[in-house]
Amino acid sequence: MFGSKKDEEKMKQAKTTQTSSSSGINSLVGGTSVKGEIYTENDIRIDGKVSGKIECRGKLILGPKGNIDGEIICENAVIDGTFKGKLKVNDLLTVRETAVIDGDVITDQLNVESGAVFNVSCIMGGQKIKTIQDTVAK
Repeated sequence: MFGSKKDEEKMKQAKTTQTSSSSGINSLVGGTSVKGEIYTENDIRIDGKVSGKIECRGKLILGPKGNIDGEIICENAVIDGTFKGKLKVNDLLTVRETAVIDGDVITDQLNVESGAVFNVSCIMGGQKIKTIQDTVAK
């Protein structure tokens, strides 16, 4: 009740340490289906099905059997599964060989592995990448 300033400072430091070191990974396992919006401050791995919007302040991992139809906004992404919609990745998007992506992609950096299906219009690093339709139209 009548603690010293030192005790108060120690308590504040302990609380700060606990909150800053408590980062977790969210997981949506196979056989799970979600419709709606998901927001997380941490990383998320999706092996189930999501229809809607996902906003992630960390890394989004879409597993090989995962399926997302909608919109994703995240810092980094690794896509192994199927995605259809709008994808905005602030840093690095990695598209693995088992991935199937259809839609619009905005990213700063892009890595697409051989074998991936990547049918998108893409803006990367502020530059618009020409689509086949743009090339044929000229």
